[in-house]
Amino acid sequence: MNAENVPYIGGSVDKNCSVDSVAKAVREYEGVTRKHAIGTMVRTLHIDSPDVIASFGEDAAVIRHGNEALLLAADGIWSKLMEADPLWAGYCAILVNIHDIAAMGGTPIACVDVLSVSSDHIRDLVTQGMQTAASQFGVPVVGGHLHPDTPYSVVDVAIIGTAKLDGVIYSHTAQAGDRVVAAIDLHGRVHPSCILNWDSVTMKTPAQVRAQIGVLKQLGERHLVTAGKDISNPGIIGTLGMLLEMSNKGAEIVLDNIPRPDLVLHHLAFEHWVRMYPGMGFILTARNENVDEICRLFTGVGMTAREIGVITGSNRLSITYKQKTTSVFDLKKDGIMRIFSESVL
Repeated sequence: MNAENVPYIGGSVDKNCSVDSVAKAVREYEGVTRKHAIGTMVRTLHIDSPDVIASFGEDAAVIRHGNEALLLAADGIWSKLMEADPLWAGYCAILVNIHDIAAMGGTPIACVDVLSVSSDHIRDLVTQGMQTAASQFGVPVVGGHLHPDTPYSVVDVAIIGTAKLDGVIYSHTAQAGDRVVAAIDLHGRVHPSCILNWDSVTMKTPAQVRAQIGVLKQLGERHLVTAGKDISNPGIIGTLGMLLEMSNKGAEIVLDNIPRPDLVLHHLAFEHWVRMYPGMGFILTARNENVDEICRLFTGVGMTAREIGVITGSNRLSITYKQKTTSVFDLKKDGIMRIFSESVL
């Protein structure tokens, strides 16, 4: 990598930033608050199958199938994105599902979609975006269902993948003392249709993006990480909060250590950056002795990975900046997904 292509990750976070303002921005972000209803919904559903190894709260369900794991996930695209840019919405519908499988240490196999559209024009834009992402990542769309005459436009996608049973990366297995690693592709742009999307994928070759998601499979099969999630709508800190909620743990992170592009160049405040969907990004936990190797593997595929904090035995996610620390979430009392929160028990 040439020196001029090295992402900016140093310097001040933001001269106007404070731990309190960041904590408030994350807590009140719609990408976080929209997750609160998950816990209530989960309590209405019943699972009773010896072959279901993991389900709600993970990026994908894990189902034992002989000597391997089947990974099954589904994701819907936020209506605001569909309204702003149906082409980008279609692309993201495939992208976020591929990330769910990759984050579990798996190989994505194929997708199906449910598409509801109010016009043929929107249908064509969405499917064009889906096809672009599917071709780029080598994950075909093999079927689904179309509602061609609805008064609204929505796209939902489900995906299946595979992994070795002992190579699956879970969200609920972080341990106190583990290091928190953030891995993000900083070579990108603010997407012109959505200021909360960092596009680091559409300009990459198929070989580049496939190599990036392939790192997660290596991490799982080599047992280099203890837990992980892809960074999704809640952003970097919110996604870590979801992982901690699943693991019944807390964390202390240092804001200065979070990988970021040149925020001034991209006209971004740090509070904005930590809420963005990063295009290609993952939050991982690992034993201290494995951190350097994890960062090396991500560097080899053009991503920036850094240790940003440590897992604790508490249920609080705290952030530190300029020697001041504040709590973002008390996950025991008021979680993000609220699957285990006291507030809904």
